[in-house]
Amino acid sequence: MKMTATASRQSTQAGSDTGAAGSAPGKAAVVTQSPSLAQRWRGAGNLVPALLFLGLFFLAPLIGLLLRGVLEPTPGLGNYEQLFANSAYARVLLNTFSVAGLVTLFSLVLGFPLAWAITLVPRGWGRWILSIVLLSMWTSLLARTYSWLVLLQASGVINKALMAMGIIDQPLEMVHNLTGVVIGMSYIMIPFIVLPLQATMQAIDPMILQAGSICGASPGTNFFRVFLPLCRPGLFSGGLMVFVMSLGYYVTPALLGGAQNMMLPEFIIQQVQSFLNWGLASAGAALLIVITLVLFYFYLKLQPESPVGASNAR
Repeated sequence: MKMTATASRQSTQAGSDTGAAGSAPGKAAVVTQSPSLAQRWRGAGNLVPALLFLGLFFLAPLIGLLLRGVLEPTPGLGNYEQLFANSAYARVLLNTFSVAGLVTLFSLVLGFPLAWAITLVPRGWGRWILSIVLLSMWTSLLARTYSWLVLLQASGVINKALMAMGIIDQPLEMVHNLTGVVIGMSYIMIPFIVLPLQATMQAIDPMILQAGSICGASPGTNFFRVFLPLCRPGLFSGGLMVFVMSLGYYVTPALLGGAQNMMLPEFIIQQVQSFLNWGLASAGAALLIVITLVLFYFYLKLQPESPVGASNAR
C-alpha cells in the first residue's frame, strides 16, 4: 500500500513538472514576441527636428552640389569626362591619391611607436606625452603650417643645421614640392593615428603576450603574430581617418606645395575662384564624396568593430 501511494505521488509530481515545463515555452514565447510596427516607430516623432536640420543644412546643399556637376554648363556627364580625360586634371587626381597614401604611411610609421611608448611608460609620463600630442592638435593649423614653412625653407633652421654639421653642401629644396607637403601633413595627421592606436593598445591584456612567450614565441614572433594583429582595429580606423582627411586637405598643400603637386581641393578652389567653373568644381567635390563613402564601406566590411567596441568586447 505504501509503495502504491509513493508511486502515485511521484507520478503526480512528474506530471506537474512536465506541465510546468510545457507551460514555460509558452511564457517565453510571450516574453520574446517581436514588437509590432507601431511599437517600433513609437517616439520617432522626436527625431523630426534633427532630420529637418540635417536635411536643410546638409542634404540640400549636397544635392545642389551634385546637380551642378551634371547640369553646368550643359546637362550631361561632360564635367566628369573632362576630369578624367584631361591629362592635367588626371595628374591632379594622381597627386591627390599619392600624397594621401604617403601621408598615411608615414603617419602610421611614426605614430605607432609613439602610441606604444604612451602605453608602456608609467601612467604619469603617458599622460604628459598624450597631453603634448593633444596640444599639437589644438594649435592653429595655419600656425603649424607656417612654422614648417619657416623650418624647411632654404634659410631655415633645418638646412642651416645640416650644413653646419657638414652633411650637405647646399640647402635642400624642401618647400613648394612633394617633400614639404608630406612632412607638413604627416606632422598634422600623427595625432589622428596615435589616439585610436593608444586606445587599442591600452585594452590589450598583457597576459596574452606573456602566454605567447611562455609557449616559446620569440619577441619578433610575439610582436608580429600576437601584438600587431590585436592592434588591427586601431590601425584600420586611424589609417582610414588619415587617408580620407588627407584627400580633402587644402591649407597645408597650398602653402608647402607647388603647382606641380596640386591636389584636388586646390583644384576645386581654383576652378571656383579663378575660372568660375562651378560644374567642374562640383564634379571634383562629388568625386571626393564618392571616394570617402567607398572607403568607409570597405572599412565596415573589413573591420566591423571600432577600437572602443573591440576593447569593450575583450
